[in-house]
Amino acid sequence: MSDEYGSHAGRPSSWLAVTVIFAGFTVGGVALCLGPQWVLFWVGAAIIALGLVVAALVHLFADVVVDAPRVLPEVVDYSVFGSRTTKRRGGLPGDKKAVMSDAQR
Repeated sequence: MSDEYGSHAGRPSSWLAVTVIFAGFTVGGVALCLGPQWVLFWVGAAIIALGLVVAALVHLFADVVVDAPRVLPEVVDYSVFGSRTTKRRGGLPGDKKAVMSDAQR
């Protein structure tokens, strides 16, 4: 896959943080189903806290996915019943051109 289109895979360090957090939720969930077993539940909570520390250390939220630019038709009717109204976004009634969205500018 070309780098210009981005990737949804993420970095291995980000997946490590997500895996640790998921393991904590799994341990805590199993602990609640087994009785509840409060000691095991708090072990799961500690694993989640550890995963959040790992996420902060690897800058999980900086793992941004950049997609290719999208051109979407911005002419949209805002009618609950699907009829054409004067309350439109992107153009006049009958206008079918595609324009860049605000997020692409």
